[in-house]
Amino acid sequence: MARDYYATLGVPQDATPEQIKRAYRKLARELHPDVNPDDAAQERFAEVTTAYEVLSDPKKRQVVDLGGDPLGNGGGAGGGMGGDPFAGFGGLGDIMDAFFGGGGSGGGGRGPRSRVQPGSDALLRLELTLEECASGVNRDITVDTAVLCDVCDGGGSKAGSAPSTCDTCGGRGEVQSVQRSFLGQVMTSRPCPVCRGFGEVITDPCQQCSGDGRVRARRTITVKIPAGVGDGMRVRLAGEGEVGPGGGPAGDLFVEVEEQPHDRFTRDGADLHCNVELPMTAAALGTVLLLETLDGSHEEIAVEAGTQPGTEHVITGRGLPKLRSNGKVSGHGDLHIHLDVVVPTNLDDTQSEMLRDLAKLRGEEQPEPTVTANGNGRQGLFSRFRSFGHR
Repeated sequence: MARDYYATLGVPQDATPEQIKRAYRKLARELHPDVNPDDAAQERFAEVTTAYEVLSDPKKRQVVDLGGDPLGNGGGAGGGMGGDPFAGFGGLGDIMDAFFGGGGSGGGGRGPRSRVQPGSDALLRLELTLEECASGVNRDITVDTAVLCDVCDGGGSKAGSAPSTCDTCGGRGEVQSVQRSFLGQVMTSRPCPVCRGFGEVITDPCQQCSGDGRVRARRTITVKIPAGVGDGMRVRLAGEGEVGPGGGPAGDLFVEVEEQPHDRFTRDGADLHCNVELPMTAAALGTVLLLETLDGSHEEIAVEAGTQPGTEHVITGRGLPKLRSNGKVSGHGDLHIHLDVVVPTNLDDTQSEMLRDLAKLRGEEQPEPTVTANGNGRQGLFSRFRSFGHR
């Protein structure tokens, strides 16, 4: 069943383009996500925007008036098998256009195209620290986009004037020509070069926007970055992109996160990893480490005696928030602490002697290896190590 785009905007079927535009702007102000963040309101805002894009396009509106849906699949008032038999080919009119350049058999062309067009999306990159990605942040950003001309309100004409019908195409938006071929006379159509297919000409354009209905402006808006975002993620601001030609509905603004490297922590999804250097003596005797976490608080890490290099401690729930696709947080990741045992270098004589005494007590003393000419000699470090193993 075709959608009722008129009911969506709350206008009658014979509404003028200006009535349709006013109805859309009124609803858009009420339902815009920045004003009404409710999920149902956002869904309604999308429906209203779609309805406006359809009804502001004369060609699509004509399909609606004939009982079809220009955004559906063969939803026209066609015949056989309960739908349009030419749906897979874009409709009978498109087939005739492909062969005869504008509705063959003496029929009319596509008609003028709407001056009101939807705007493009915009993209802005925002650098954030790992701390900001973890906690979320509200950031004021400056964007330079096309906005609605406040002098002509998007119409493009100077105050007190209105567009006039194009004399070249008579308001049809296209001009036709007849060419002779071996098949006979073939009629072709092309967009009117004077009005560029709009069917009307702005004879007295607005001085501020030069008839485009929009101007470029720099503005500052506040973007709310949720907790748990990561590098490359995008935050969508509906309706904050480029305003379309003729004052058409604005596209969306996407803010892409560029996460900056951290000096202590690395990220793996919602988990955090960090390396902590541990003296050899502390690893052998055991100790307690005081670790500063990403949020500035401290965690005590109990290091058992005899801890080996590469030992990993995991603190559950001290990682980053787990951000779901709906923008809500569901739990936190973990913090992984990797212990790097540091072997001392540049020992003085006293320290070296103490280590030799310890090695003797443990039966691990290592004589200097000597190698004869034929390769025979006393055992070196690794062969002796295998003989007594770990103690």
